[in-house]
Amino acid sequence: MARIRTIAAGTQKVQAHPTEVDCYYNIIDEGETRLLHLSTFGSDYRQSKPKSSQSIQLDRDMAVQLIEVLLKVFPDILPAAKAALPTSRRDDDIAWPADESPIFQSLLRELGIKG
Repeated sequence: MARIRTIAAGTQKVQAHPTEVDCYYNIIDEGETRLLHLSTFGSDYRQSKPKSSQSIQLDRDMAVQLIEVLLKVFPDILPAAKAALPTSRRDDDIAWPADESPIFQSLLRELGIKG
């Protein structure tokens, strides 16, 4: 249960987990800070009643980094991501920082959010 401060490629040997869990998200607004809170709940095979197993929180900067990683790992998700965007959102509705990474800037252009 922690707030993510960095996202980087790992070097440990990992493999797919044998069980699946459900994940729920919440949005936390604290002053000018917005966080995405993700909680996973125990697998169907858990002995006790369902409860939160792990949780992580991401601020905006970490969300941008996660989007970049997702697009590197799953480059074919871009059309689905574009289709999921609200149609009423316009570029001038959002204040975009000038220091966005080149990958994120490219994503915004691909999604038709920023010209």
